[in-house]
Amino acid sequence: RGKTRNEGLLSKQKRSRRMKANDRERNRMHHLNSALDALRSVLPTFPDDAKLTKIETLRFAHNYIWALTQSLRLA
Repeated sequence: RGKTRNEGLLSKQKRSRRMKANDRERNRMHHLNSALDALRSVLPTFPDDAKLTKIETLRFAHNYIWALTQSLRLA
């Protein structure tokens, strides 16, 4: 009987830990998506209504910063 109670308690603890981990991951992704949206808002895009994917946003930002750096070096 005591073993069953311990197993039930462990199961509840595992579920609680999993729910907390899921909540942390959800919040992390919300923050990441917000940061990417802020980055998209300052990048020049030609078709204004086309939303870049996450990887496209990062690559475009990298290339844009590189191009700005090159233009400053030449100036």
